[in-house]
Amino acid sequence: MDKGKELEKITQARALWESKKKPSELTNKRVSTVESEIDFQPLYAPDSLDMDYLRDLSFPGEFPYTRGVQPDMYRGRFWTMRQYAGFGSAQETNTRFLYLLKQGQTGLSVAFDLVTQIGYNSDDPLAQGEVGKVGVAIDSLADMEALFKDIPLDKVSTSMTINAPAAILLAMYIVVAEKQGIEPSKLSGTIQNDILKEYMARGTYIFPPVPSMRLITDTFKYCAVHLPNWNTISISGYHIREAGSNAVQEVAFTLADGIAYVQAALDVGLEIDHFAPRLSFFFNAHSNFFEEIAKFRAARRVWAQIMKNRFKAQNPKSLMLRFHTQTAGCTLTAQQPEVNIMRVAFQALSAVLGGTQSLHTNAWDEALALPSEESALLALRTQQTIAYETGVTDTVDPLGGSYAVEKLTEDLEKAVWDYIDQIDELGGAVRAIELGFQQREIQASAYRYQMEIEHQQRIIVGINKFQIKQDPPQGLLRINPQVEQEQKKKLAAVYRKRNQAVVEKSLIELEKAAQSTENLMPYLLDCVREYTTLGEICDVLRKVFGEYRQENTF
Repeated sequence: MDKGKELEKITQARALWESKKKPSELTNKRVSTVESEIDFQPLYAPDSLDMDYLRDLSFPGEFPYTRGVQPDMYRGRFWTMRQYAGFGSAQETNTRFLYLLKQGQTGLSVAFDLVTQIGYNSDDPLAQGEVGKVGVAIDSLADMEALFKDIPLDKVSTSMTINAPAAILLAMYIVVAEKQGIEPSKLSGTIQNDILKEYMARGTYIFPPVPSMRLITDTFKYCAVHLPNWNTISISGYHIREAGSNAVQEVAFTLADGIAYVQAALDVGLEIDHFAPRLSFFFNAHSNFFEEIAKFRAARRVWAQIMKNRFKAQNPKSLMLRFHTQTAGCTLTAQQPEVNIMRVAFQALSAVLGGTQSLHTNAWDEALALPSEESALLALRTQQTIAYETGVTDTVDPLGGSYAVEKLTEDLEKAVWDYIDQIDELGGAVRAIELGFQQREIQASAYRYQMEIEHQQRIIVGINKFQIKQDPPQGLLRINPQVEQEQKKKLAAVYRKRNQAVVEKSLIELEKAAQSTENLMPYLLDCVREYTTLGEICDVLRKVFGEYRQENTF
């Protein structure tokens, strides 16, 4: 049958079907849980789609990668089960790492404390009360050595959620590997290294945008030669979503940042296919199941077109959007926290059905504390249950061809392109951030979401409906207040043992290099090898680069 005639016949049949229904059966008074203001219809059929299979979907592992970046996806191997962990001291976190690896975790993911994230030492007055609280405290190579004790770095993939001082932490990781006798070329993993989203959504920046971008492109250059298996950046939508964006904004602002990083790399002389295959992304798995699946598929399709059409990349790997996913921390509730177990499971399933390469599942108690050992294990078991018991990995892209999912993918893609066009018109992601565009859009979205909850247009179980009185859960992880004092003692021991003259010489050389256009990675490695501290290195860079101060965008 002619395709046009077939669709016309379906449209006529649907109109007849609708005419037989009562108004209440077609008009659902409930507000859709789709967040991106896309008109989610009560029914989809073939005539809902404007899709050409080979152009818009094709096959897994082929442009535009809508159906996945690998031909066999999880039939070849499962995603990396990479549970995010870090608290207190390096020794405590190392114990948690070893435990999770023994339980079947297949990759490490390091959470650093706030002090480390903004480039201070644990003995700095500004660090008081924050050491080891939301992640592990890392002051020098000595802490990094303790963090990865008894973990062979050539056998495990490591992700580090670090941004402003990412190049320094990467240097520490490389030197730890050296001390284990491991060549940098054998290392695999990711540094987040995404500063643009810090300016718009998260806040752990140190330096202004221009020198921050230089640090990022320096890591691109260095890793392209010395760490070919390392993902030099994880361009992050996760924190944009946690700050209150909707699904469209999460993808659009993330890919716009990606465009800025690619252009910055090209501007310093790197060839597109030399670095683009090692770009990676990081997305949020939020609560609307089908919207999230469609979001991941749309993101792959848009990025493939950006890389092929805008940047003229030739290597197929340069076109592939490879991403890590974390379930949505902002959806976890302190009220009836056990319900978070179900939230996390559904969110994780959407990430798998959306084709993620790596996944972290949040623990049920994270609205109240850092995960306990027991809750972290349950979160890992959630991934393992999806992988081994549900059957969703038996076929590639099992929801491909679903009228609802394909239409949502189309609609999300169009809305993402609209935002990217707006950002281009403003002069690109960096200029748009300076103008406060993304910040205002995120704030407006967060406000709408909160108003929907407060007016019960959006139901959150245990928050604005189905409330019960409940005693607080027991056994939550609490950070020992002695961690800060112990960390200061360890730092004092580092000061005593190292060669201060050599440290000062390495810092002088770093300062000279920062004032020039040289790649800073070799100088950071020299500093790290001498047990120069994170705070000392960042202070030198602050002196040369200055510090960034956020303007109010309300």
